Amino acid sequence: MKIGVNTFLTDEGIAGPALGRALEERGFESLFLAEHSHIPASRKTPYPGGGELPRYYYRTLDPFVAFGAIAAATDRLILGTGVTLLIQRDIIHTAKEVASLDLLSGGRVVFGVGVGWNREEMADHGTDPRTRGALLDEQLAALQGIWTEETAEFHGRFIDFDPIYAWPKPVQRPHPPIFIGGGAAARDRATRLGVGWIPNGVDTPAAVTEQLAEFRTTGLPIMITPAPADPAVLDAYAEAGSQRVTLRLDTAPEADTLRALDQLATLAARYAE
Repeated sequence: MKIGVNTFLTDEGIAGPALGRALEERGFESLFLAEHSHIPASRKTPYPGGGELPRYYYRTLDPFVAFGAIAAATDRLILGTGVTLLIQRDIIHTAKEVASLDLLSGGRVVFGVGVGWNREEMADHGTDPRTRGALLDEQLAALQGIWTEETAEFHGRFIDFDPIYAWPKPVQRPHPPIFIGGGAAARDRATRLGVGWIPNGVDTPAAVTEQLAEFRTTGLPIMITPAPADPAVLDAYAEAGSQRVTLRLDTAPEADTLRALDQLATLAARYAE
């Protein structure tokens, strides 16, 4: 099982290239970045974590711009989105961004997507929260066509374009691994589409078994983000067949971040083989 970290990269914390180098030096396999284009100042949607929404939600860097800089500063670190809010994005531009990053990084991209939770944020992008799941299905189909076909076209309810040329194509074949983040609905969508699933971590080994019991029979990849920094829980995820887990890294200045990584590095080393 591979160990990475998941974080919000902002203008107030460690710089992306410094974080990437620090992760490689300490033996971490991957870096997964969260995404929010913005946070509406007035909203009714409650923060899923409860209480006030942390400020890093509205200070998050664009993940693909950040990963471009991180890719140039690292050699082997896997660069993943955890998750891209695809339903708020133009699909043709996103296809080019992901493929360009995969090319420039030498095939190090993992593409995690989700439907999000902030309804006001979606609405600002013209996305109807009631149909965001159906939109995501079409987007993923269109995206894979753009990545794999000489001339791609798509005609659906939400996505519609005539044949196009769109390059570069990803280095990874047929395209970067796709994971869908979320709970039961995301699990069911991942199963139906034949892609990976990213659930949030649970707190006990017994809960791990229950969480993954149904999905593991599909043979599709599982990635947990974030998982608690508890060896017993991590062992349970490894035994349950998780491909990768990421550990939460709080957004902080460089010195504080490096100290936090030093503490987490023992867990990365535990599963290095």
